[in-house]
Amino acid sequence: MISLLRQILYWSTRPALRLVLMVLPVEDPWARFEYRVPVRRYGLGAKHDFGWYLEGDSSVATASIEEIQDWLLSCDYVRDPELFHEADFWQHPTTFERLRQGDCEDHALWAWRKLLELGYDADLVSGRCLPWSPAASDAQRGHVWVVFRQDGETYLFETVAKSRDGMIRRLADVAAVYRPEFGVDRLRNRYAFNGFLLTLRDREFGARRVESLSA
Repeated sequence: MISLLRQILYWSTRPALRLVLMVLPVEDPWARFEYRVPVRRYGLGAKHDFGWYLEGDSSVATASIEEIQDWLLSCDYVRDPELFHEADFWQHPTTFERLRQGDCEDHALWAWRKLLELGYDADLVSGRCLPWSPAASDAQRGHVWVVFRQDGETYLFETVAKSRDGMIRRLADVAAVYRPEFGVDRLRNRYAFNGFLLTLRDREFGARRVESLSA
């Protein structure tokens, strides 16, 4: 019944949603706006509030970003269907420490937690890498990474990269190939990016249709 009501609500409000998406100016995908994002929006396997991922004692001691990088480089990237027989499963960081295997959100959650332990102003970010097709499912093209600030500069931490040079880059240098949708800051406040609106627009109209509408 709840599912049916949601479908009715969606289809009854869709014309208004399409009109808003058509005329709403979205200039910077990385601009934030306040929105109490439901946890499941971050990924199909996200089932806990983000404070849960910061609970428990870590068995891995790190004293610098370089040590965080080194430990991640010793881990294996393994997709959830192979590791857990589920389309999407978000490990607790202490589980990830034992298995040393996981996909993007497992690497990113662990790195985010470690950066917070070191006192960094760091955000966990979910979205997608570009180019992206609206026909692709979130399980296929969703991605999670970390953004942190240091000495007045903002950096993107690609936690599944397999080289130090590829892991941490200035956000200004790589922003065009990432589309952020939802974030969580160091205080566990959830928020959204304009990139979420762009994804909704792409799904409603398709990339070519959006370009013609904005021309």
